[in-house]
Amino acid sequence: MNSSENTVERLVVIGVSAGGLKALKALLQNLSKNYHFPTLINQHLPQDRTSNLATILQTWTHLQVKEADDKELILNNSVYVAPPNYHLLVERDHTLSLSADDPENYARPSADVMFESAAEVFQDKAIGIILTGASDDGARGLLRIKERGGLIMVQSLEEAEFKTMPSSAITLTKTKNILRLDEIAKALSRIGINE
Repeated sequence: MNSSENTVERLVVIGVSAGGLKALKALLQNLSKNYHFPTLINQHLPQDRTSNLATILQTWTHLQVKEADDKELILNNSVYVAPPNYHLLVERDHTLSLSADDPENYARPSADVMFESAAEVFQDKAIGIILTGASDDGARGLLRIKERGGLIMVQSLEEAEFKTMPSSAITLTKTKNILRLDEIAKALSRIGINE
């Protein structure tokens, strides 16, 4: 792979909580083979145990899935999962960092923390997505992405297994981009084809 193939132009960040495994499966399985954006997933996880989320997600996608490491370079065609009990942040040099700072919205990892850092670094090239969940984590960060000119999408309330997280995001951001999982996957795939 030459350096131009790995130039990261866009970053997709996904916040999800209760009901997340089913939603992530549907989303990842519907992404086209042309989809290549680096993707960060913030799934609320129990803090007192290791996670096999990355291993599970790998079975559903052509992308390389791994638990994020501190100081790791963000690469195209890769999915990074926030590890239990650490916030996942995006740094200006396009690396990832892990933080044990206090929980936000009672969560660590927090979607708000990840989204806000992505918005600051990638500005209008950030794509933020909120899926099913039983808290309001992610709404504030999604608004920050919108304010920086980035694209935001929220899973439809009719489809979401737990509606609080998407409902909070819709209320705060006033977004009209409220889509089913297959529609989110198609929208992401179209962006990938057009760039």
